[in-house]
Amino acid sequence: MEDMVQNKVMVADLTEADKVAFYKKTYSHVAGGVLVFVLFEYLLLQSDAIVEFMLSMAQGWRWLLMLGGFMVVTNYAESMALKTADKNTQYLAYGVYILAQALLFVPLIYIAAFYMDSGTEILNQAAIVTLCLFTGLSAIVFVTKRDFSFLKAGLTVGFFIAIGLIIAGTLFGFNLGLWFSVGMCLLAAGSILYQTSNLVNNYSNDQYIPAALGLFASLMLLFWYVLRIFMSRD
Repeated sequence: MEDMVQNKVMVADLTEADKVAFYKKTYSHVAGGVLVFVLFEYLLLQSDAIVEFMLSMAQGWRWLLMLGGFMVVTNYAESMALKTADKNTQYLAYGVYILAQALLFVPLIYIAAFYMDSGTEILNQAAIVTLCLFTGLSAIVFVTKRDFSFLKAGLTVGFFIAIGLIIAGTLFGFNLGLWFSVGMCLLAAGSILYQTSNLVNNYSNDQYIPAALGLFASLMLLFWYVLRIFMSRD
């Protein structure tokens, strides 16, 4: 155990070559997470029972239960991935989180694919825009080498406000509308900047899986609201 602790080095203290190796591992795991998400989503959508159940859960107070459960799973997965050095446990936490994301996305993707005029094309468009934004935002951090940890307080306040608006909208039955989705895209963009900055400042050389989980979470949040913006056009 002592040797394992001693072998841990913060990414900021690594050589440039080792930093690049860490980044490659992290982003390859983000890409792998996206592929596993697509696989999970495809399998879930094949089950009429799962689709009907998730559609029923997307209405009224049930949606709040879903979001609450998702937040519990998110906190558990992130905590489990960060607190252990065991790679199998980290992969399990990552996999559980991806599955939770896939379940949460079932109603949105089903409606987008089968009820929107543009069909599955809208999913492709939203995915391309999301990946372009994610790549551009990540590049900003690596090119400028700025520390975006100062965003944490603003992001925390912003997400609490967003949660309050979602709860109010669900309880009182009003539509949050296009501008809420735009605001959430801005929050997701800030989260990507913050998480990318964390790669250097808050992780050790063996924590590429927790780092990938954090980036994947921000990426999926951005995709959710980019897709909602595209759906609002139809």
